[in-house]
Amino acid sequence: MERDFFREFQPFDDSPRWKELLSPALVQAVSQILHRFAIPESRRGKTRNTVLQDLSALLETSEFNLLFVGRDTPHCGTPQMLGQVAGALAKFASPPREPGGRGDRQSEVAEKAAEVGLLFVKLLGKVEAAKNSFSRRAWKTGLHYLAGSCYIFAVTHTLEQPWTSPSSQDAAGEVLSALLRVSECSSVSGFLRGERRGEKGTLGVVLDLLRPDLNKESWKNNPATKYVFSWTLQQVTRPWLNQYLERVLPSSLLISDDYQTENKVLGVHCLHHIVLNVPAADLLQYNRAEVLYHALFNHLYTPEHLLVQAVLPCLLDLFPVLEKPMHWTGEAARHSTLCDQVLQLVLTHMEPEHRLLLRRTYARNLPAFVKRLGILTVRHMKRLERVIISYLEVYDGPEEEARLKILETLKLLLQYTWPRISCRLVVLLKVLLKLVCDVAKDSSLTPEPVKNTLLEKATECMILLDRCSQGQVKGLLAKIAESCDDSTVVNCIIRVQQASEDIPSHGT
Repeated sequence: MERDFFREFQPFDDSPRWKELLSPALVQAVSQILHRFAIPESRRGKTRNTVLQDLSALLETSEFNLLFVGRDTPHCGTPQMLGQVAGALAKFASPPREPGGRGDRQSEVAEKAAEVGLLFVKLLGKVEAAKNSFSRRAWKTGLHYLAGSCYIFAVTHTLEQPWTSPSSQDAAGEVLSALLRVSECSSVSGFLRGERRGEKGTLGVVLDLLRPDLNKESWKNNPATKYVFSWTLQQVTRPWLNQYLERVLPSSLLISDDYQTENKVLGVHCLHHIVLNVPAADLLQYNRAEVLYHALFNHLYTPEHLLVQAVLPCLLDLFPVLEKPMHWTGEAARHSTLCDQVLQLVLTHMEPEHRLLLRRTYARNLPAFVKRLGILTVRHMKRLERVIISYLEVYDGPEEEARLKILETLKLLLQYTWPRISCRLVVLLKVLLKLVCDVAKDSSLTPEPVKNTLLEKATECMILLDRCSQGQVKGLLAKIAESCDDSTVVNCIIRVQQASEDIPSHGT
């Protein structure tokens, strides 16, 4: 289509005869533009800018509003071409397959996105103007075909990614704002799920558009697809998400099953959102919850701290779905649970682990497992004892995150399993006293608030240990207080003795 086509395209009058002749010409013009968009990038050459210019010129014509006409006109079906135009624009500005491609390629995508963003804003402006020119049904039909591709383009270039720039992000932000304004929605979440009663949102349309790029063979062709899917999924919560479960769960599992850690983490975050926002009955149907569990459990064998940190909280939220509360009658031993299975594997990995990031990740999630199992944590006492002792003996950097979380775990362990603690009294008291002495003599860069927190938690554990052992700790500490010349250590011992005197020592 040449540039002079648009000079012929301008109307000379408003006669009905002109409109009858113009509508087929409009359809032909749009079809030719779509054909030029379909030309491969390698063959497009200098026509890249001209196709955008031609579309911009076509949008400026008042006859473009004829695409909003619906089934009540002789040219029914033309609103679908709006969706085709929007889809072609979004694909035109999509990033290259290689996420780590050359910088000039990425900057070229950002430039195209900034130009395409202006066209999307102009296109949405046409939809907004059509509210006054056509019936509500007509402009709603046009918006229906436009909304999905506009949204995908906006999310692709709004998030900070290698293929975006400040200008492309600003353009995408304007498109998203215009889309929400035209669709009369107050938020992205409302736009996706539907804000008005009896009105469906756009999530189904978006998922339909993403589906061709979210299968096993094609999901890596466009590096933006996984981020658009993940971000979109996070915007929809219960009770709306469960009706799309069959469409979001397979894609989330697909992303989480990749060999790249970044994709695994992204997929696990999607699965976690599904676990939190889909009713348990729907997750249990067709063994979906079991599939989730096995997919997550297998990730625990990967020594990547980011992945482990994503998997463990997801499993903890999945356990209540898979395991019903057990009421023990005392007639038989309680069965081992999936939580036992996961904790056993975690403790097995924790014992020999020397990498600080993984140690912190395991320690960060350990208290939640003790809370989950409660008294049943006694099944893992020997291994927990070894882990607690070894982790409390190792300095963990200025923030001391691992040792603080291990102290929290020990406190919970003392509270839940106190009848089994007296036989471990000496071992646990020694490691707590050693920790107090190490912190008191610590001359490293550890901030004073962190030291104080360590001393506070260690003291609380010694107080609980004294109650579990019916006051034996107070007697063992008496001689130490007399011979110790460190005021910090002595103050901790005095606090333990005073607390033991104030509260009867008959367990917790």
